[in-house]
Amino acid sequence: MTMPRQRLRTATVLGYGGLALVALFFACFVIAPLVVVLGAGCHWFYWREILSDPIYRQGLLNAGAIALTTTVLCMAISLPLAWLSSHYTFRGKGLAEALLLTPLVLPPFVGALGVYQLLGQFGIVNSILEELHLVAAGHGPDWMGHYRFLIVCVVEALGLYPILYLLLTAAFGRMDNALLEAARSLGASPWTAFRRVALPLARPALFGGGIVIFVWSFTELGTPLMLGYNRVTPVQVWMGLNELSTNYLPYALVVIMLVISSACYLVARWLFARRYDALTEKGGGSAQLSRPLHGWPAVVIWLPFVGLAVVAMLPHLVVMLVGVAKDWYRTALPSSWTMGHVTEALSHPQVVPGIINSVTYSLSATVLCLVIGTVIAWSSVRWKPPGWQVLDVAAMLPLAVPGIIFAFGYLGIGHFVHALDVTKNPAPLLIIAYAVRRLPLVVRATAAGLTQSPVALEEAAASLGAGRLRTLRRITLPLIAASLGAGALLVFSASMLEVSDSLVLAQSRDAWPITRVIYDLVAALGSGPAVACAFASWAMLFLISALAAAGIFLGRSPSSLFRE
Repeated sequence: MTMPRQRLRTATVLGYGGLALVALFFACFVIAPLVVVLGAGCHWFYWREILSDPIYRQGLLNAGAIALTTTVLCMAISLPLAWLSSHYTFRGKGLAEALLLTPLVLPPFVGALGVYQLLGQFGIVNSILEELHLVAAGHGPDWMGHYRFLIVCVVEALGLYPILYLLLTAAFGRMDNALLEAARSLGASPWTAFRRVALPLARPALFGGGIVIFVWSFTELGTPLMLGYNRVTPVQVWMGLNELSTNYLPYALVVIMLVISSACYLVARWLFARRYDALTEKGGGSAQLSRPLHGWPAVVIWLPFVGLAVVAMLPHLVVMLVGVAKDWYRTALPSSWTMGHVTEALSHPQVVPGIINSVTYSLSATVLCLVIGTVIAWSSVRWKPPGWQVLDVAAMLPLAVPGIIFAFGYLGIGHFVHALDVTKNPAPLLIIAYAVRRLPLVVRATAAGLTQSPVALEEAAASLGAGRLRTLRRITLPLIAASLGAGALLVFSASMLEVSDSLVLAQSRDAWPITRVIYDLVAALGSGPAVACAFASWAMLFLISALAAAGIFLGRSPSSLFRE
């Protein structure tokens, strides 16, 4: 046997060995958690108790109502802006879109901290109404008491609309404009052409993105928890954590959420996954036929983009102001300022360990994601061994399964495997949970890098006698280093502010990550909420910096990963 054949056989053995390890990881930490949840929660006794209890029924109805309202709000926000962005060009359009996508880096969990200062009885809105003599002093509307449901929906919609906006702009960008021109030539008005031609063609993206938002908001834990809207299923599941050893009702609730989420996702794919044919460009696409705007029209079209960005960022800006406010009561702006909360946020006995824990978990999850994601992407794009489609689909599964469901599955695994018991040491499962949730980002980024890298360079290395491993190490990995760096930064930054896994799995105070510390500080007396806001401000600045660095590595906006 010649030396090249020996190297080829060694590389093949190592390749299949790597795939086997990845498949084992998926079996243990993607499939097994779902099986555990189903096994613990699929009992008719618990289901009957949930369906007969008016509190649990109300929680499910409220969760569904929040999801439906949030989805409708996101559609109302995203559809007109995506159409404007796809069919008009104007100076500063890139900046306008960047502002519009800012909520991608500002978690609703953090923004909810600023809502109380905005809409509290003596908050900013009521203070402005008093200054304008529209309400009597101290008798402003009780926003949080009477409109808490709507506030929860609005906060979630302002954090989730970019997902639908990106999908719709991609759909409108691929649309065949000859169809619109034909409608106009037959006498249809612009509104009729949009309603009868463009909107039906964009329906797969509209409803596909709508299902993602529906499932996300249906299982969202952080926003209703921070806003005190407790009669909703995810919060009821969270409050039942302390009773898991004797009461499996939370598992049954999680199974119900899984069934509803999976049903919505499967129905969406069945209805719309194969209806994109008419979107294909045939005459240059909308990007080339978009109408340039100058002067006042260009200024006017800027207004909805900037206005929405300001509204979406307002709660987070308030969080930053609370972090530096010394006295802020019944005024539109703080009456005095201090840096004490900012410094205390970095010297608090619980904050520094929380930062260290989050950095440790996020770095470990990033390394794990890079290894697994690279193996899957390389196998899918370059190698394509038998069965590669299974791993590729499995890597995208976390997009369809909410985080709280995986978190409860990991809790169940900890009951069977004592080394993974979260009451003793939650670090291993937190790292795995962070990695599983963000694995699709690395797979997409790495696959995009491999697709854009010339295969001829790898073939040339192989023709000179380099084995697969050496070609991968000396040629492929350097070529896709930017994509790997962008994916790593996205995973690390998103893991630093992960909510569901952190709140559910971090049951030991010594192992609390950042989001668990923020939640605890908000409930503390005295300066706790202000310190939490200052701490959240540091976290947001870090996240924005990390995503900006990802854009530099990738050579384009990280949000472009969602368009592909």
